Amino acid sequence: MNIVILSRNENLYSTKRLVEEGVKRNHNIEVIDPLLCDLLIEKEKPTIYYKDKYLDYVDAIIPRIGASVTFYGCAVVRQFEMMNVFSTVTSDAILRSRDKLRTFQRLSKAGIGMPKTVFTNHSRDAGEAINYLGGAPIIIKLLEGTQGLGVVLAESNSTAKSILQAFNGLQARVIIQEYISDANGSDIRALIIDGQVIGAIERTAVEGEFRSNLHRGGEAKYIKLNTDQFKLAINAAKVLKLPICGVDMLDSAKGPLLLEVNSTPGLEGIEKFSQKNIARAIITFIERNN
Repeated sequence: MNIVILSRNENLYSTKRLVEEGVKRNHNIEVIDPLLCDLLIEKEKPTIYYKDKYLDYVDAIIPRIGASVTFYGCAVVRQFEMMNVFSTVTSDAILRSRDKLRTFQRLSKAGIGMPKTVFTNHSRDAGEAINYLGGAPIIIKLLEGTQGLGVVLAESNSTAKSILQAFNGLQARVIIQEYISDANGSDIRALIIDGQVIGAIERTAVEGEFRSNLHRGGEAKYIKLNTDQFKLAINAAKVLKLPICGVDMLDSAKGPLLLEVNSTPGLEGIEKFSQKNIARAIITFIERNN
């Protein structure tokens, strides 16, 4: 098959691993920067022009769309979909997952546990919003944040109110969540492919840091999910219609609570600590669907 990886950097670990496993399975693999694609839209003949050629030979794509290029990246994915090219994740699913508020609303309706969350559009209601959560400490998150960026721990009501007012002054949209102290600075990342948990790791924040993301210096170890964690991960992926995703959760006295769902999860940490060949599993997922 002719498989295209939509990635802005061919030297990223995830991109290189997908190329490596695709070549091993005798596929033609090409890395294409989605921002360099021109979308040609005409009646019954949607096409994509990249550098000096038309991409009319592609059988499947693997979107590795960064948060900063979500709009145009998803437009490229959508164009491939109009050309009847199989995508490991749809453009609509990427857009849904990138909107944290929309994600929490959908998952809440589906009965999936999550930290109590508040969204308000008025800076004057900051104090009241904090009270909805029972007061500080609370977590404040930018709706478009990723890899732990745009996530702040406010340890007092006054600090929380000041941060919220500052974000509102910048017209930045945020949600606030209760701080789950039971988690002790740890969370869990489960990697889902085609409705199955392929691997899972527990990530622990370094001393003095509350965010456990590996990009923030966190440590990790391989774990096997318990029944409740497994159900949460599978159900979250199903509700958001994401055949491939990373589901982040944390343990609490109330059971596992969902933190975030990532539609284009990085492979380095999960492969290193789970010792699972995630890249190969993604390639075989494409083979099953073509």
